[in-house]
Amino acid sequence: MNLSSLGFFRTLNKTNQQYAVIGLGRFGRSVCSTLHRLGYEVLATDIDEKRVSQALTEEITGHALQLDSTESAALKEAGIFEFDTVIIAIGNYIQESIITTLNVKEGGVKNVVAKASSEVHCKLLRKVGADRVVFPEHEAGCALAQTLTKPAILDTFDLDPDNSIVEIAIPDEFDGKTVAELQLRNRYGLNVLAISDKTNDGGDEKFIINPDPHKRFEKGSTMVVIGHNKDIDRLPI
Repeated sequence: MNLSSLGFFRTLNKTNQQYAVIGLGRFGRSVCSTLHRLGYEVLATDIDEKRVSQALTEEITGHALQLDSTESAALKEAGIFEFDTVIIAIGNYIQESIITTLNVKEGGVKNVVAKASSEVHCKLLRKVGADRVVFPEHEAGCALAQTLTKPAILDTFDLDPDNSIVEIAIPDEFDGKTVAELQLRNRYGLNVLAISDKTNDGGDEKFIINPDPHKRFEKGSTMVVIGHNKDIDRLPI
């Protein structure tokens, strides 16, 4: 289900059709390719002409320009200030990241999402106006630690520090029982959002959303639940 991707893409305004991404490192390329694949208009920029050329060759974005984002005039000329949402993916170059964020906010961009490499970097980005700061490496590290310590949890999306949505392999003791019989809300304080459909013969995993109370859990399938982290930890996984 790839819930983890929601951690970043929930920050984007879904009513927008156009996004600008500044910086074509691993994170920036990933954001570009995903938005482009979803059908959004994406303008990518980088100071490195080779990265720009590569992005166009690999068709991870519809448009790409070589420019120095620390130069406000260059951003204005490229039309960056006309975008409602700009993603600044220059996390490893703190000075350039901060100056770019300041330039974009001063240029009138409503929603600026910036990548940070440390807590100090995060604070500085917020000081100069970043609306949302993300830590891709930190989030990936937390997800890896969770899969190592709790392999039954296949994917997770943190709603806040206390509550999450998680995809979980069906525990052995749930096998053959219905949603109603297990009473997950009463026993664990959790709500079942979806159950994977084992009858699907297609290549992609399919889910039954808001499953019927009489739907039976089957070993080998998965379920998606929402609730408090402490309640999720009480599941027999």
